[in-house]
Amino acid sequence: MILNLVAVIVDRSRAKLTAELFESHKLPMVLAMLARGTASSEVLDLYGLEATDKTLLVTVAGGDMTHQLMRAAKRKLFIDVPGNGIMLAIPIKSVGGGRTLAFISGGAAPDSSAPELKFEHELIMAVINEGHTDPVMDAARSAGAAGGTVLHAKGTGGKLSEKFLGVSLADEKEVVLIVSKSAEKAAIMRAISERCGVDTPAGAIAFSLPISSVVGLRVLDDD
Repeated sequence: MILNLVAVIVDRSRAKLTAELFESHKLPMVLAMLARGTASSEVLDLYGLEATDKTLLVTVAGGDMTHQLMRAAKRKLFIDVPGNGIMLAIPIKSVGGGRTLAFISGGAAPDSSAPELKFEHELIMAVINEGHTDPVMDAARSAGAAGGTVLHAKGTGGKLSEKFLGVSLADEKEVVLIVSKSAEKAAIMRAISERCGVDTPAGAIAFSLPISSVVGLRVLDDD
């Protein structure tokens, strides 16, 4: 059975409308997380702007439902129009238990379908020390990244793991999410590692996840 983690990043003012779209498709689980955009502080100061408040909404959907959601997001949220947000699907490899699978799949019967292993885009996740978003995004943009979204987080390392390779695991953290073309992913991650890696104040730890489908990248794809 094909299952995807479907994530949508929108301006906070559009979060309720997005959640209603998920709920209209009778999806059993919808989570919302507060986030913000990644325009540099210099740019914000120059134009007298404030950091853009975002919301990250996630749910789990089967393959057919993922396609339905993306079609509906284009029609009702105009999410394929630049500036209206981005929706992406990340394949789920396994689920913990039959009852959990039945819950998140709406009781659909299992099948032998498998997602294609050809991914044109990837989601880069960089876990960094709080307050270092600007240099991380500067490094990412130097390698072709178009932008990103930031989530606030806190490490939970125990006493025995508070420091590893000089990185504190229990401090306040930020998670930077960057959607990139697969061909550009390595260069972006290398730039982040070289300029903002674990031996720098940013302490960035970056990894990537495959994206099976995405809408809202018209500007990136046109470039």
